[in-house]
Amino acid sequence: MSQVNYVTKDTFEHMQAELQHMKSVDRPAASRAIGEAREKGDLKENAEYDAAKEAQGILEAKIKQLETVIATAKIVDESTIDTSRVSILTTVTLTNIDTKKQVSYQIVSEKEANLKEKKISASSPIGSGLLGKTVGEVAEIKVPAGLIKFRIDEITA
Repeated sequence: MSQVNYVTKDTFEHMQAELQHMKSVDRPAASRAIGEAREKGDLKENAEYDAAKEAQGILEAKIKQLETVIATAKIVDESTIDTSRVSILTTVTLTNIDTKKQVSYQIVSEKEANLKEKKISASSPIGSGLLGKTVGEVAEIKVPAGLIKFRIDEITA
């Protein structure tokens, strides 16, 4: 069984709409492109046909992956988030012990992760290292660059 993907209701609805669009608009368009390329003659030397088949394969893989994410999604109600510990959808303010730099991140699912928006995945090294920690605790997190120590300053919903 795949891991559970924790998402907000908005993200879940967005994923469903994206899947529906891929199935109802993108999939027929890919089929049409293959049909048009097939009409152009010999398939052995038809680069347009090969490209259309490859695009269809990529689309089908994306559909399958999104179906899996939706099937394993668990909708988290933001109003019931426990802020006594770092968990999915909490915002945590941290201080890097070595550099004394303070930063805030929201812990989200992989699908919602966006570093520019200060949203990190719960499955990332930092996200998973923070899960379950409380205010005042120091999280020692192993990252590719080495070991980083973060002090948990604040946890909010």
